[in-house]
Amino acid sequence: MLKPGDVAPSFDLPCAFDGQISHLALAGLRSEMVVLFFYPRDFSFICPTEVVGFHKAQPAFKAEHTSIVGVSVDDPETHRKWAAELGGLSYPLLSDAEGRVAKLYGVYDDVEKVAMRATFMLDNKRRIAYAVASAINVGRSVSETLRVVRAIRSGRLCPADWQPGQPTIDTDQKY
Repeated sequence: MLKPGDVAPSFDLPCAFDGQISHLALAGLRSEMVVLFFYPRDFSFICPTEVVGFHKAQPAFKAEHTSIVGVSVDDPETHRKWAAELGGLSYPLLSDAEGRVAKLYGVYDDVEKVAMRATFMLDNKRRIAYAVASAINVGRSVSETLRVVRAIRSGRLCPADWQPGQPTIDTDQKY
């Protein structure tokens, strides 16, 4: 799995967004940061809770100049139908049908033939700023993802459970 400091592999994948099917390339994202989250499959049990959670939090991520992009092995038409069933989504779902991008990021499950549940935050130079993966049966925390985006964007040393407005750590030492 890629780690902080690594260059984010580029991609150009089919996607579903706003009821349409198109393509999205990493190079085409103009936001300061990108939250790229991989999930196993559409029409599953845990994935919709995360996908809808990111949708509901989209305004807060947008305020942080951060794009959200979801990626799974499902085809774009399945993404389009699923997004409609979920009531619409405010960000694109990318189709990595062969798992090529998930493999580049080191999060492809060769046994299950799906992407693992993993989140990458990319900085403005499209380097990995944060990376985390969990077991397929454990959903990620959207609020924690947003907290980490805010901490990274602060450029400060942020203690555990730090929230915007709370003190950061001042020191001459880097870490």
